[in-house]
Amino acid sequence: MKDLLIKTAQRTGIVDADVLATFLEQNADSPVRLDELLLGCPHFTEDAVLRLFAEVLKIEYLAEINPADVPKQFIENVPPIYAQHHYLIGVKTNPQDSEITVVLSKPFDSESVDNVSRLTKSPVNIALATRTAITAAIDVAYEQKTTVIDEVAEELDAQNLDQLVDEVATADDLLDVVNRPPVIRLVNDILFRALQLRASDIHVHPYEGKIQIRYRIDGILYDTLSLNRNVLSLVVSRIKVMAGMDIAERRMPQDGRCSVRLGNREIDLRVSTVPTSYGERCVLRLLDKSTGLFSLAELGMLEDDMKVFDSLLDRSHGVIFVTGPTGSGKSTTLYAALNRMNAVQKNIITIEDPIEYQLEGISQMQVATRKGMTFVTALRHVLRQDPDVIMVGEVRDEETARMAIQSSLTGHLVFSTLHTNDSAGAISRLLDLGVEPYLVSSSLVAVLAQRLVRKICPECKERYEPAEHELRELGIGDRGSVEFYAGAGCSKCFNTGYKGRTGIYELMLLDEQIREMVNVRQTAGVIKQKAIEKGLQTLRMDGARKVMAGATTIAEVLRVTQADI
Repeated sequence: MKDLLIKTAQRTGIVDADVLATFLEQNADSPVRLDELLLGCPHFTEDAVLRLFAEVLKIEYLAEINPADVPKQFIENVPPIYAQHHYLIGVKTNPQDSEITVVLSKPFDSESVDNVSRLTKSPVNIALATRTAITAAIDVAYEQKTTVIDEVAEELDAQNLDQLVDEVATADDLLDVVNRPPVIRLVNDILFRALQLRASDIHVHPYEGKIQIRYRIDGILYDTLSLNRNVLSLVVSRIKVMAGMDIAERRMPQDGRCSVRLGNREIDLRVSTVPTSYGERCVLRLLDKSTGLFSLAELGMLEDDMKVFDSLLDRSHGVIFVTGPTGSGKSTTLYAALNRMNAVQKNIITIEDPIEYQLEGISQMQVATRKGMTFVTALRHVLRQDPDVIMVGEVRDEETARMAIQSSLTGHLVFSTLHTNDSAGAISRLLDLGVEPYLVSSSLVAVLAQRLVRKICPECKERYEPAEHELRELGIGDRGSVEFYAGAGCSKCFNTGYKGRTGIYELMLLDEQIREMVNVRQTAGVIKQKAIEKGLQTLRMDGARKVMAGATTIAEVLRVTQADI
């Protein structure tokens, strides 16, 4: 079998055949079964190993499993706890078939296959899929949402908090729910559902008579489930233990962070708790590292803005600000810009709080305010490292702003973010912080303001006729033959009509005329008006272009933008 795996790897290139051969040779005496050995290999992903085995065994590999294909016969006869524990699910694409296809995450788990055959009293064949795909199908097929929550809530009432805290492990795999204490299963279930629904934040919100769990999906908060008020201290304590926080301190706000695993995916959590009149409120920010970085082309920038922004990245010095409220995608844009640069020819250093993604070939520094490592002190030290490009996570005060601008004047290209409503507002913000106008005008190259708008769900996209006042508000005069679209709402988008997000942008370049206006402290409104006269596409104008291209809706653009001057 080992030789066959190596030959198949050489033929298909699914995994590196030389690395595979070396790994198998090094573990020739291992007592671990071959499939489990390779699935635990640090050099290959679970997906690649299973594809290789599927090729060798001449069986099907499923990247996704449709829960609708799970037959009633399987659900009724195979307990959900067994399916979860062994990571298997039965599917039948043709109802007339007598055979059930058992989808496994371990190719040689023949005992489980025999058990499924015996339980369902039907012949079976096998296919392969990742644990994540199988667990997602199990979760939907067995409709565990209410049963798990109810069962856990009942168990929690009879449990002792101290005992549960003792049993907590800090680096859990969210898929490992079997034989775990109920509070751990409950929190894992809440996290797992959030990742399934592509949520960016989880809110644990206590009320007088209940706890409301809310997920932020594509920028909008949704109430997803309610829990008994009695379990609040258990749920919050479990989350605190995961994030390395003090579970005994309930009267002061706390922050923490940790990582959890979902199969082979690594998820970073940033946790914040604050005391309220009904108990501690907890918010978790989720960062899925497996999603990877976006390229500039994937951000949603239209071609004209894209060309201009791309040309700015080749400058040798100056300051470029990306502005917008929290959660508008500023960090994602900066990462895409840095990733586009040539880290071999340029020395690129970032100062971040926190580091969200690891960038290859780029030195990244983590701010540690408690230890005296602020943006300003880090920036002072970075300037001695002979950098070409510096990214400062955020300008929060005069000292940081002044240092960033001084850095650009000494021959560095500096990127940073500001919390302002539009591009011209960044200039006013810098002046308000106390930076002299001549420093701003001589160093600032461009300001990119941005927002995120939800994209129309492709599954339920349909034409609709907008009202005249909507078109007028968006600034669309002559619509010509343009057709407008909206999402009707379907199971794929949780009946919202939207799925995923894209950016809308306002890129303001500083020319001589605008620099002169900065020097005489003209207001942001006057500067923006002049920029519009010179061809600036505002956020709302860019949103209108995205609406006319059929990417989003008028209502969505009006929700995230304000009227132009």
